[in-house]
Amino acid sequence: MAVWDDLVGQDRVAAQLTAAARDADVLVTGAADASAAEPMASSKMTHAWLFTGPPGSGRSTAARAFAAALQCVSPDRALGGAPGCGFCDGCHTALVGTHADVEVVRTDMLTIGVKETRDLVRRAQLSPAGGRWQVIVMEDADRLTEGAGNVLLKAVEEPAPRTVWLLCAPSLEDVLPTIRSRCRLLTLRTPSVDAVADVLVRRDGIDPGLAASAARATQGHIGRARRLATDERARTRRAAVLKLPLRVDDVGGCLKAAQELVDAAAEDAKQVAEEIDTKETEELRAALGAAAGTGGRLPRGTAGAMKDLQDRQKRRATRTQRDSLDLALTDLTAFYRDVLALQLGSEVALANTDVRDALERIASGSKPERTLRRIEAIRACRQALDSNVAPLLAVEAMTMALRAG
Repeated sequence: MAVWDDLVGQDRVAAQLTAAARDADVLVTGAADASAAEPMASSKMTHAWLFTGPPGSGRSTAARAFAAALQCVSPDRALGGAPGCGFCDGCHTALVGTHADVEVVRTDMLTIGVKETRDLVRRAQLSPAGGRWQVIVMEDADRLTEGAGNVLLKAVEEPAPRTVWLLCAPSLEDVLPTIRSRCRLLTLRTPSVDAVADVLVRRDGIDPGLAASAARATQGHIGRARRLATDERARTRRAAVLKLPLRVDDVGGCLKAAQELVDAAAEDAKQVAEEIDTKETEELRAALGAAAGTGGRLPRGTAGAMKDLQDRQKRRATRTQRDSLDLALTDLTAFYRDVLALQLGSEVALANTDVRDALERIASGSKPERTLRRIEAIRACRQALDSNVAPLLAVEAMTMALRAG
């Protein structure tokens, strides 16, 4: 199993990264001087990469696979084999997240701030412990604040000789122009429905029928397809969202549907909190000197650390709620795109064939222009949520627009 096996439908990207990993291996093994500018400039390897692509395309998967290939120590490399075997200690530890020289940064907050970025930059200046590459994978580069982006810029402009930055973002526009101009761009595409279904069957052991249904419903989004195929709760919530277009015939129905949508997102945030917050709090209390589970008083001077944790947990709950709402809005957009396809006489690649009756009912009761206005109302709701509009107000405005259309 090579490190690229989980990178679905991205053969071109895998080939580019394999070539870069070969050149990186040459630089490390002494065939060229890794600290010199000329060998790096003339090779397919560079110190900063930007992985872009639509949600579910596998940006983070590609970055982590490349990180593993850069740390590959397989003996086959000396015989002409490509780095990234997937079996050696370097590959394995990089993929499972225990390699000393691979730092994977992901956030469950709304943004990545200056302090966290400065800590990363300091780490990036260290020499690799294993003698190969110090690799920083930032899965949410689009969440950098402007100040954090400026901190990162300096590190990308003047990298340490053996440091590689792998940044991931949905699009070029989500990253500061000064940063993206110093990165090598790799653009991933949405994998085909068949490719996603195949990997769900092959890697996750999912029933072929369920895998095909989940892949079609999510239109090639690998992560969402896996969740839909493996989580009954996710399937139940999607089914509830797809009933919404039939429930917005009057003002009362619009307001009730909006409230239920927001409540479901809040419940998601609550479940995440129940699973994570209690454990985090007890671990911090123990670290600060309070006996776990006793509720005893913390040592003097440690209240600030507990307050910081509580603030971070609140921010995570906010992001979880918004992510849950965004997922629902994505499903709703796909529903109306299917409606538009039926209205225009095209039935190729409908995403929501399991609610075909509802699609046909909405399609026959309106015109394409109205469907486009409804899709625009969903987009406006997503923009409002990004601008910190109260979720219930944003969703109520959307459901009313879906009714008026």
